[in-house]
Amino acid sequence: MAKDYENYINGEWTISKSGDSFDVRNPATADEIVGRFPDSTPEDVEQAVTAAVSAQGDWASLPGPERGRVLQRAGETLAERKQEATETLVREEGKTRSEAAGEVQRAIDIFGYYGQKTRDLGGVVKSSSSRDSELSTRREPLGTVALITPWNYPIAIPAWKLAPALAAGNTAVVKPASAAPNMTRIIFECLDKAGLPDGVANFMTGSGSRVGTPLVEHDAVDGVSFTGSTAVGTQVAKSAANGLKRVQCEMGGKNPTVVMPSADLEEAVEILGAGAFGTTGQSCTAASRAIVHNDIYDEFVNAMVEYAEAIEIGPGLEDPDMGPHVSENELESTLDYITIGQDEGAILETGGTELTEEPYADGYYVEPAVFHGVEKEMRIAQEEIFGPVLSIIRVSDFEEALHTANDVEYGLAASIVTQDLTEAEEFLDKIEAGVAKVNEKTTGLELHVPFGGYKNSSTNTHREQGDAGLDFFTTTKTIYRNY
Repeated sequence: MAKDYENYINGEWTISKSGDSFDVRNPATADEIVGRFPDSTPEDVEQAVTAAVSAQGDWASLPGPERGRVLQRAGETLAERKQEATETLVREEGKTRSEAAGEVQRAIDIFGYYGQKTRDLGGVVKSSSSRDSELSTRREPLGTVALITPWNYPIAIPAWKLAPALAAGNTAVVKPASAAPNMTRIIFECLDKAGLPDGVANFMTGSGSRVGTPLVEHDAVDGVSFTGSTAVGTQVAKSAANGLKRVQCEMGGKNPTVVMPSADLEEAVEILGAGAFGTTGQSCTAASRAIVHNDIYDEFVNAMVEYAEAIEIGPGLEDPDMGPHVSENELESTLDYITIGQDEGAILETGGTELTEEPYADGYYVEPAVFHGVEKEMRIAQEEIFGPVLSIIRVSDFEEALHTANDVEYGLAASIVTQDLTEAEEFLDKIEAGVAKVNEKTTGLELHVPFGGYKNSSTNTHREQGDAGLDFFTTTKTIYRNY
């Protein structure tokens, strides 16, 4: 029987004021209910924000290393529960066991990293223009922040928002996506066991309209950090701006990988395959466009088709190469784009078929799709699909490849596969993307360097992760001392 879970508000596990709940299902076996979660209300938001605001002063007054010890203990507790958390992630979101284990480890590492970074918080001393005076700066927390997280990285993204927020002395209210809230719940269990004071961090589940919107618009919320679609993120940014709140939104992508004639073909196919079909293509940094030089185009297409057809698909707990979509809606969206691509005249060389026979009948499975003959103006080359669909575009030279790579509304991640140093350096200089890579897949991020996009992939206000994560959650006070 499915277990009923609760919100975490002011240090206590509690049901929603509505008394209602919603089911979260296993995308590999949709008949299985992973858990039931509170369908929260604006009244729950008010309770959570009030608790966070009340706790903020005491939390901020703790020495940074003391806050850091709480984060480190939470990471250690999560490490002790890694196997359980991995299996929960697989059953809730659909990732393969290997992908899920990597994501859980990422969250563990994030809590450890920011636990140590609390020792670096402070400010800088500047030379004063006056005698007998000192001039310095001090970093202080924003106050209370709202963190709204997506389903596709259901433990890594909450961790990389919540850990720096708490490290800097803020209090927080976290609303995860309804498709995969269980991993955020596990984070809060670990924080609770680590001794996090009541009210410092609060967790609630529910819809964006009933929980997310009133949370973003609440007068007592000082900052908002959102990850999700560009459409929703744009509305979040506008709502936050109306209240003069600090806001960061990381949103969609249509990420290119350029393949030049000097590239090692086998390496290029591995890079594109991992970037396009890993995590079932459900990543904002997934490679969805292969921009391939004419000299190697046909050979690349054949090799890419062979790669895609060799991918093992199945339930994530069996650790195949690729798992299911997270939900029926996400699967239907991908299938719609398969039809759109064919209607536009692109050639579906392989894949794109929903798997409905056993052992796939109860899940949300689709074969990885490879299109070629794709023109850069087509919708499948312009719009984010968020599924295992790769569009291969033919170009005649490096300049056309670079122009094609930049000719979209997004600018999150991009890569080039080449052995030509000049091409690599020019690509890094001119690509319009927040993450640029040479001879690497577009997915995969280091936790200690900034992450964010250009154009419609981001609000372009603040970056996440590393020191940039702390920058967003702090404000600077300038201090003059005349002695």
